[in-house]
Amino acid sequence: MAAFDPEKFEDKYANYFAELQRAYKNAFETMRESYDSDLIHAIDQLVLNESEPFYDDGTFRVELPDEPAERMEGSGVPVDDETLAAALDDYVAEIEAELHRVFGVDREE
Repeated sequence: MAAFDPEKFEDKYANYFAELQRAYKNAFETMRESYDSDLIHAIDQLVLNESEPFYDDGTFRVELPDEPAERMEGSGVPVDDETLAAALDDYVAEIEAELHRVFGVDREE
């Protein structure tokens, strides 16, 4: 893979689609080891499908769509707000870590 170019990340789906898919897939696999796979699958399909990764000032971040709990209501997966919040926090952190790993970008503290 060529060196990561932050300017190209502005058009990330045209320039880095395969890498984005790999980072999200790796995070999905890791999360399935820690949480119920039905919950992780529902989050993946109903919340993360509209998440948006960004790269700013040396750091990747993932923004979730509004009202993730409401998106989960029709999933058939029973989950309380506390468990969902913890799973989302962990999932987003895992995606961000995978983005850094896949793109070979060290995290800035």
